[in-house]
Amino acid sequence: MGVAATGGAIWGRMEQQDFRSRVRGTLLGTAVGDALGAPLDTLTLEEIRAAHGPGGLTDLAPAYGRRGTVTGVTQLTLFTVDGLIRAQVRRDTGAWHPPTDLHRAYLRWAATQHDWGPDERRAEDGWLAREEWLYARRDPARACLLGFGDTVMGTLDAPKNPGEPGPEAAARSAPFGLLVGWDPQLVVQLAVECAAQTHGHPAAYLTAGAYAAVVHALARGGSIDAAVQQALALLAARPGHEPVTEALQDALGAVRQGLPTPDRIEELAGDGRAEGALAVAVYCALVGEDVRHGLCLAVNHGGPSGTAGALTGGLLGALHGETALPPAWLAELEGRPTMLVLADDFAMEMTQGPALHGPADSSPAWLARYPRA
Repeated sequence: MGVAATGGAIWGRMEQQDFRSRVRGTLLGTAVGDALGAPLDTLTLEEIRAAHGPGGLTDLAPAYGRRGTVTGVTQLTLFTVDGLIRAQVRRDTGAWHPPTDLHRAYLRWAATQHDWGPDERRAEDGWLAREEWLYARRDPARACLLGFGDTVMGTLDAPKNPGEPGPEAAARSAPFGLLVGWDPQLVVQLAVECAAQTHGHPAAYLTAGAYAAVVHALARGGSIDAAVQQALALLAARPGHEPVTEALQDALGAVRQGLPTPDRIEELAGDGRAEGALAVAVYCALVGEDVRHGLCLAVNHGGPSGTAGALTGGLLGALHGETALPPAWLAELEGRPTMLVLADDFAMEMTQGPALHGPADSSPAWLARYPRA
């Protein structure tokens, strides 16, 4: 893993504000798409229409006891951000291996799935692991529970769950794309390596890499079409890329086939594999009239609705920033205050990290929030 260039010197005020808006948009978009799709995850399209009318779901609906609740997909996305910040902080020590820092962050998430609440004695866990609302099991994928069920880290040479083609690793990977100071190839590599910690099928971890590449291009100000083309180019040299490449090409081709329909979206989704969920997200982000319409398109099908919504929301949030997201949905979104703080901390670290923990001076408060240990 090469060293990426980040630093406050290259960031003007307007650039920092734009970046912060895209970071917020990516995290909140992922979460609101997840929350929108969560009530539909076990339903067929016919059942969705029976419950919500012929047009399907068009607004937040209750899941886990209330509207706006998120699933394990959002929880893991937040711990991805936490791990990336911690990795940057640890660079000062000379012990820099981001996949290991991400694995430690995901183990902190795993603790939220079996502990009653945060352990205040573990100061090294940092502040996110002390957020009590995260201590809730929201139908996490079995592959994630198994992958983080012990302290052994899966790698590309020895991945966890090598036959698992599901979309959950990709759905937690939007934050890798927010490393806008990194070379795109390094962004893909990090996302792929971290996906292999739970989803060892090549289609699953390459989908995670492709998704991170698309978000990366969007966060840098690119269009969705150009972002997908860049992802395709980055995938081309990687063994096993063909299913992911084909799915992305199918998504682009579907745009030219007329108005979007649930049947077309179900065709792209396929049997619920990672590359199908990504195809749905790219398609819905391209054809949606606005963010709300794109997210509704993404969840109204018989596939993994919450995951498809999360992937779509991450793309639209990175593309447009937080102000494009539906305010009424954000107002009901579980954990929104935590997400805003985490997003702003990430933006601060990526733009002004050397001032927070450089060799000459360090902020004790920052290191208490994101310990080097």
